[in-house]
Order: sequence, then structure tokens, then C-alpha cells
Amino acid sequence: DVQLQASGGGLVHSGGSLRLTCEISGLTFDDYAIAWFRQAPGKEREAVACVGQRTDTVYWVDSVKGRFAISRDNAVNRVILQMNSLKPEDSANYYCAAVFTACIDYDLDYDYWGEGTLVTVSS
Repeated sequence: DVQLQASGGGLVHSGGSLRLTCEISGLTFDDYAIAWFRQAPGKEREAVACVGQRTDTVYWVDSVKGRFAISRDNAVNRVILQMNSLKPEDSANYYCAAVFTACIDYDLDYDYWGEGTLVTVSS
């Protein structure tokens, strides 16, 4: 079975940092682009960032550019989202997802999803 396990969420003050980890098993990791999405209460899910098969990266949310960094470690089937200078508006459930193509910001195209990890940033 394919499993994506997201972890690392928590409660931080504004300006703090968190490191989200997505551990992936059950698929050929190198063949998939891995993205992080987030969904805040009452809002639609949005694509945040993605790392492609060749470690190319894309950030779809302008407000996270320069603050978030996505990376992958193909040796251990893991994707990291390092989040710095966190703001209250970053509060959401964060999900990792895998797609058998290049990075894309359309959530319905993703093949596999993990459970969310909750990030709460207090002001």
C-alpha cells in the first residue's frame, strides 16, 4: 500500500519556524513529484509548494516565497517543508501529495495523499 505520512505540525508564535516531514512508502519515490497543500478552516485547499523528480522546486503562494523551502531526499523517500518566519495566515492543515508527472497546482491530479498535520501560528 502507498502511504504518505506527514508530521511536524504544531503551535508556534508568529515569526517562529516549523519543519514538516512527509515520509513516503509503497511507490517508486523517484518517479513522483511531491507537493504540499494546505487548507485553513472555511477556505479552499491551496497548493503551496512542490519538488519535482529532478529536485526542481516551485512555490505557488507568493507570500511563502523566501520563507518556505521544500526539498527531497530520494535516499530515504522523504520530503521536507521548512517553514520560517511563520505568520498567523499560514495556519492550516498541511497535506503532502504525490503525482506521477511534473509539479502541478491542481489537487485533483494528485494520485496519493497523506493525512494532514496541523500548523497553528499565534499572533
